[in-house]
Amino acid sequence: MEERQAQGQGVHKLVVNSRKAGLMTGVRDVIAFDMGEVLLETDLGMLMLKGKDMHVTRLNLEKGEVEVEGVIDSLTYSEVTNYSKKGESLIGRLFK
Repeated sequence: MEERQAQGQGVHKLVVNSRKAGLMTGVRDVIAFDMGEVLLETDLGMLMLKGKDMHVTRLNLEKGEVEVEGVIDSLTYSEVTNYSKKGESLIGRLFK
């Protein structure tokens, strides 16, 4: 489990249970999801979960909570800071 609090930002938690389920808090938005990946904007940056048979089973953006089920193969964080400045889409920048 990871819990970090950045200066001026909320708490972000990530709990993965046996690589079959994950619970995230501190989520601002769900950017994209399908059976192979889930892309989330969190208080501490972008979070990409990759795997198989992925499903968003619970979503509460008012509380900043997302729960996913499926086989989780990888978790990747990236920064959000300059994505909107150069006119290219966020998804296009992430998949370069």
